[in-house]
Amino acid sequence: MSEGQQGSRWGRWLVVGVLVAAGWGIVHGGDHPTTASSDASPSATPSPDGAAPSASAPSPSGPAATAPSKPSGRYDPADYAAPVRRYAAEAGVDPQLLMAILYNESYKPHDPELERAWQRGKPEASFGIANMHRAAFDDTKPGRPFADRKWEELPDDRDLAVQAAAWHLHDLAGQLPARPSAPLNHDELLALGYNAGAGNMLAFARGVKVGSQAQSYLDRLHDNWAKSGTAVQ
Repeated sequence: MSEGQQGSRWGRWLVVGVLVAAGWGIVHGGDHPTTASSDASPSATPSPDGAAPSASAPSPSGPAATAPSKPSGRYDPADYAAPVRRYAAEAGVDPQLLMAILYNESYKPHDPELERAWQRGKPEASFGIANMHRAAFDDTKPGRPFADRKWEELPDDRDLAVQAAAWHLHDLAGQLPARPSAPLNHDELLALGYNAGAGNMLAFARGVKVGSQAQSYLDRLHDNWAKSGTAVQ
């Protein structure tokens, strides 16, 4: 690629980056900001059953060594149903929950170059299609099949992002009390743990009221629940 073409390309990314930065701030208000105390009450529990089963979306085309991991074109979480099922089984978590997390975290364009450009201006930003922070990834990977992988690889390897998210949910589940006193179900608490951190998850499990940002995350989880079940059938 010539220098002129490169300059034009980066110019376009700069414009896109500015627009996306504004959009992310409006839609999400930060990567995973949530406090445990608020007057908002938890919303209804999602049904354990998704919509009627249908064929899952095909995996992206390409060489077997990279599909469906290699980022290419428009991102649709349903295209990653196969790795979601595989890594959910590996980590012992609900594939419907894992898919719903991907839908919840699909609010931003998951392009590797754009993610890295955003992270340079906001070092605490998350990476990959599951929007995982560096600390969460590094805490999750010891002793796991991806123990030798790096957080910086997440934007380029979507399978790795799904696998890390599955094991992170596994670790969060291990911290939940056997009988939470909250009016939230197991999957809702894990989703809040993924979004707000283990400390807030445990507070919610003790019955602390869900704040507005956490409630918004739960609302999106409920909205995405049925299609997530359909995708992983």
